[in-house]
Amino acid sequence: MKKRSRVAATSPAKPRGAVLVTGTSSGIGKAIVEELAEAGFTIFATVRNEADLSAVETLHARVHGILLDVTDRESVAKAAQTVEGSATPLEGVVNNAGIAIGGPLEYLPLDELRRQLEVNVIGSLAVTQAFLPQLRAAHGRVIFIGSVAGRIAVPFIGPYSASKFALRAVADALRIELGPTGVHVSLIEPGSVRTPIWRKGRETRATLEERLGTEGAAHYGDALRAVMRQTEQEERIGMPPQRVARAVLRALTSRRPRAHYMLGAPARIGAILSLLPASLHDRFMRASMRLKR
Repeated sequence: MKKRSRVAATSPAKPRGAVLVTGTSSGIGKAIVEELAEAGFTIFATVRNEADLSAVETLHARVHGILLDVTDRESVAKAAQTVEGSATPLEGVVNNAGIAIGGPLEYLPLDELRRQLEVNVIGSLAVTQAFLPQLRAAHGRVIFIGSVAGRIAVPFIGPYSASKFALRAVADALRIELGPTGVHVSLIEPGSVRTPIWRKGRETRATLEERLGTEGAAHYGDALRAVMRQTEQEERIGMPPQRVARAVLRALTSRRPRAHYMLGAPARIGAILSLLPASLHDRFMRASMRLKR
């Protein structure tokens, strides 16, 4: 018997439409760009500076870098015009750009909370609004990258959790509103992921400690150190960002995309925890993050 030919497995992917992906300089965004480009999509990969622009365009021949600040209205409009001028129809938008701000809420500058929500929530919706006319024409897809932190409030990363809770509400409402138009909306909800987002947060530790002062450190110092250790561990043992990228590909190509893609045991545990009484939820969170009662 002849062996089955493996040409199909190694031949270039059939060209597909275009997808815009935000926040692609590293981590999950970079993995999404690579996964979708290999699958045949033309990728418009957004970054915030020129250095990252050059780097992202080396990932694949089908990748085109775009400078974009999701919090800048003119920047978003310019990006939409650039994509609209392309010969390839836009079939998807992946809202991945985000930041993570932590620290005890008692000492959080409110401008930091505003910045967290501006990037993760308002910025994602601003991008979606700008590209919806193109997506509607192609019956395309909108993908939001959420988190298990959008299911359960995590202590000392309250701003980040708040943004992901809000993003889940935006995704759910938008999915229902756009249903009659043929534009599908999906939310990817991973648990722990090996990504530099928390490393960037830890680099501001000195600033955080200065903000707390002696009194704040007495109240929260031990707990904050425990949370820092937890995030360091999650960065080591979390799922690879490629797993998130594969879920994005499924959401873009499935005939019947899901509303939510929950990835990993922590995400499923988070969904269960959200249904528990507050006393049990709090006890579990303290134990898992090694916080004193």
